[in-house]
Amino acid sequence: MKKIILTSAGFENKKIEQKFHDMVNKPSNEIKAIWIPTAAIDDDAKAVLPKCMDDLLNAGILATNIKTYNLDHVMQYEEMTTFDAVYVCGGNSRYLLDKICEANFASSLKKFINHGGIYIGVSAGSCICVNGLEDNLGFLPCTLSVHCLEGSIFGEIDINHSSHINLTDNQAIIIEDEECYILE
Repeated sequence: MKKIILTSAGFENKKIEQKFHDMVNKPSNEIKAIWIPTAAIDDDAKAVLPKCMDDLLNAGILATNIKTYNLDHVMQYEEMTTFDAVYVCGGNSRYLLDKICEANFASSLKKFINHGGIYIGVSAGSCICVNGLEDNLGFLPCTLSVHCLEGSIFGEIDINHSSHINLTDNQAIIIEDEECYILE
């Protein structure tokens, strides 16, 4: 039961935040999230981190229900199961994938997603999920550009014939089980 939201700019479009709420299907104050700011290694990316945290807080998630995880240790799948969502911030995609590999996080994350956990990617957190980088998470067999002025046409994505997707800051790729589409 995959539930994946890939964005350029998080919940900037409130329809994306609403889709997240629909996917998690529980009161906001009960939602628990893992927040991963690891990719933000330069000043521009670090400056966006408060906005990313605000995405979760503005969605009604209590600050006490948000765990910051910098991929600095191995997080076991059993610990992940106490959370509903993983929110991965933007920055440097290659650095983020390297840290995911070092922390042996990919296998736990994939198991978490396959058992109903929600993955939210923002910018680099989305780019690591598709083809284009070695060791990518492989959630979609295409390449992705984020922060585009013109995005790909919204609606269903034929993942067997879509080689590249452009996302604006108001769009998201939504994956629910075998359904895949662009929301705007």
